[in-house]
Amino acid sequence: MLLACNCLIPYTEFDLRSAGHDSGLRVPDKTRPRWAASSGVKPVLIYMVRHGQTDWNAESRLQGQKDIPLNETGRQQATGNGAALGEILGRDAAGFDFVSSPLGRTRDTMERLRRAMGLDPFNYRTDERLKEVSFGAWEGFTLGELKRRVPERIAARRVAKWDFIPPGEDAESYEILSWRVGAWLKDVRKPTVCVSHGGVIRTLFKLLGEMEPDEAAAAAIPQDRLLKIVDGSINWL
Repeated sequence: MLLACNCLIPYTEFDLRSAGHDSGLRVPDKTRPRWAASSGVKPVLIYMVRHGQTDWNAESRLQGQKDIPLNETGRQQATGNGAALGEILGRDAAGFDFVSSPLGRTRDTMERLRRAMGLDPFNYRTDERLKEVSFGAWEGFTLGELKRRVPERIAARRVAKWDFIPPGEDAESYEILSWRVGAWLKDVRKPTVCVSHGGVIRTLFKLLGEMEPDEAAAAAIPQDRLLKIVDGSINWL
């Protein structure tokens, strides 16, 4: 239902690039949650995990909702994040809700993470609202390829990255993505481990933190670290 409002958003673009392939991207270390301040509701403890690397990440291709599998690096990242989270949570993991985007790369990451924690790999749920942003007709292209094909669109992206919608019937902006991510966040009622995507985590920095939209859109989201959200703070571990 949220996506039905697509027509109300300016024709701008969402850009997703893999962390580690653009030195201009900045990893935010800590912010105070704007969501909690404005709504009076503080989110419960959440550990966010980005899925492991895919070949398209390594090639800096816009991936969106294409179901690209993890590569070997990504599989190792998922296992490493699981080992780290297992050390943090220990026996407390039994009290957490585990939820993943339904895309294959996030499910594979979740299953490897849970296995590394000594848990049943398949005892988790999925939520459609945690899917990556859709790049529409741009999925599968690099920004360099798109700059040669549609330089005016790439220029428009630089002006308003948060709001820009690529061409394509189902394409989304960061703003549109934030509607469904915000709806998911409101529904979180217990400590949670969430495996999702770079775009989803970027929207959290805007929804929860003191970041302007375009600043959040430029944030680097590592694939080998955990993001902890609790008590009015957001921290990379």
